[in-house]
Order: sequence, then C-alpha cells, then structure tokens
Amino acid sequence: MAGAEPGSVGGIVARIRDRAAGRRAVSVEDMVAVLGRRSYGPFLFVPGLIGVTPLSGIPMVPAILAVIVAVFAIQIVLGRSHLWLPDILGRRSFDGARVADAMARIEPVAEKLDRWFYGRLPGLTGRHGVRVAALVCVLLAALVPFFEMVPFAGMAPMSAIAAFGLAILVRDGALMLAAILISLTSMAGLVWVLLAAV
Repeated sequence: MAGAEPGSVGGIVARIRDRAAGRRAVSVEDMVAVLGRRSYGPFLFVPGLIGVTPLSGIPMVPAILAVIVAVFAIQIVLGRSHLWLPDILGRRSFDGARVADAMARIEPVAEKLDRWFYGRLPGLTGRHGVRVAALVCVLLAALVPFFEMVPFAGMAPMSAIAAFGLAILVRDGALMLAAILISLTSMAGLVWVLLAAV
C-alpha cells in the first residue's frame, strides 16, 4: 500500500487490516511494507499490539513476535535510519482472516489511544530516550519465552513493548514513563512466578 507512513494508531491498524483482509495469509514483510521503514514507533508498536490480541495464544507466535521486536530494537539502539528485516522473518506469515479480525476488534481502542496520547513531555522521546526504550524492549523480548510458561502471560511484556512503540510514534513522554512502569511490573511478576515454581 503506497502513501505516507502512518502517524497514528488508527492509521496503522487500518492499513494492516486492509492488507490482511481477503488473504489466506499475511506475512511479516506485508505488514512492514504498509508501515514504511523510517519511523521507529510502528516497528515496536505493531508486534507488541499483536502480542496482546488472541493471536498470542497460538503456539510460537509470541516467540516469533519477540524475535521481530529484538531485530528491530537492536537496530534502533544502533541508530540505523532504515530498518532491515531478515528474509527468514519477513516470510513468516499469519492467517489473514485472523489478523484482519484482530485489527477490526481493536480499531475502537486505536481511536481512543489517538485521542488520549499526544506530545506530553516530548523531551523523553528524543533520540536518547528512544534508544533507551529500544534497549528495554530487547530485554523484554528476551524474557518472552519465560513468560510463555504461563498461558497468555506473554501479553505482559508485549504490552510494555507496544506502549514504548506508541510513545515513540506519538512522541508522548508520559506514556514512555508508563511503559517503563509496565516493564518493571512485568519483570517483577516473572520473578515472582519463577520463585513460586521453585
């Protein structure tokens, strides 16, 4: 899909929904193509967003999403201006109908997010803030396999990753702080679960 890179949650969700609609499968590269490759926020937000939908209940989906997040987040930490996706990940695909349905379900939420989050404390979403956020996302992605030991627990780190991506997308520093809080809560929850299992 041609056109300017989306600058809102609603725009991202609508583009992915339209790309997936009527297709048997939609690949990761298909989704990357509709987002462009020069805006960091969507590349953390979209995998995180998918990770908090029912699609995350499909075996291996959280792990694949975590790898995708790590690949993009590492490039953001390194300051790359044009994000690259390995073919082995780009060819990975999801059921088109499920993706389209998941995006349709969260469209009302997307519209609310666009109204709620906008430009607060923009200094926290500058270059250094974005790199710190990406570094935290790498750590969260590395922890996703441990969260998968508990059904749907992977939604916790993925929600933090989605929050970081959204904060970068809309330049909302207050949301960046909230994402850090979600990250710390997720990590504390994982430690509690692991200690309880010992």
